[in-house]
Amino acid sequence: MLVLVAPGQGAQTPGFLTPWLELPGAADRLAGWSDAIGLDLAHYGTKADADEIRDTAVAQPLLVAAGLLSAAALGDVSPGAVAGHSVGEITAAAFAGVLDDTAALGLVRTRGLAMAEAAAITETGMSALLGGDPEVSVAHLEKLGLTPANVNGAGQIVAAGTLEQLAALEADKPEGVRRVVPLKVAGAFHTHHMAPAVAKLEAAAKELTVSAPTVRYVSNKDGRVVTEGAEVIARLVGQVANPVRWDLCMETFQELGVTALIEVCPGGTLTGLAKRALPGVPTVALKTPDDLDAARTLVAEHAA
Repeated sequence: MLVLVAPGQGAQTPGFLTPWLELPGAADRLAGWSDAIGLDLAHYGTKADADEIRDTAVAQPLLVAAGLLSAAALGDVSPGAVAGHSVGEITAAAFAGVLDDTAALGLVRTRGLAMAEAAAITETGMSALLGGDPEVSVAHLEKLGLTPANVNGAGQIVAAGTLEQLAALEADKPEGVRRVVPLKVAGAFHTHHMAPAVAKLEAAAKELTVSAPTVRYVSNKDGRVVTEGAEVIARLVGQVANPVRWDLCMETFQELGVTALIEVCPGGTLTGLAKRALPGVPTVALKTPDDLDAARTLVAEHAA
């Protein structure tokens, strides 16, 4: 049983789309999406520097576009389940047929702008905790006023809050935590700091044409498989101000009988977590088109 997953914000790097745009039809497809959402995705994916693509309003559409482009290059795939981490959930909604590609890009454009506005209200950020016991770490974060915004499994938790709170965390790590690593994001996503973005997403969601998922859609909220398109969208809206439970998503993959996992471009983060939490399950991260052959082998051996 093949699972297809899409990464979240922070996975982008300068120029990462360049080799993908050399594939037949990719540049035209990206140009169409750029026109639809009023953002030059080709520029940001090939020429922009790290600071430019760190901007939430840019990073989020760029990541969804990259996921859709790389999945299309993979060819016809029949995964047993799909999921995405944070903004990757919108990519996964397109994989599942809940939204068409253009609608997914329109929604993520609204999401990115709304979350960037919310992030500008207070200086906030996110940091990953490496090592330690999750229960001990969560209690410590709450003591410091931080939110465990991403519970990623494999021992990784991401804390979110004000820059002052994150500085206090760096000075006072939870017992057992080896390092606290600041992430390349521009705000405390999946916390109460993002509440202003929810209303804007709710309004945008009312304009969407939504279909039921054609494959199992595993939700960040609680790791559940969601079977109604309207519920997928409702969860996407609420997700921006609530924690990501990727640990529970991976537990669901295991319960469903996962035998292989492919992470779309810019892959690497989620396959790294899977290697620790799902030992023995082969993975491929689509970083460049050079990874497509290995991914197609997994598709041939494990897809429905």
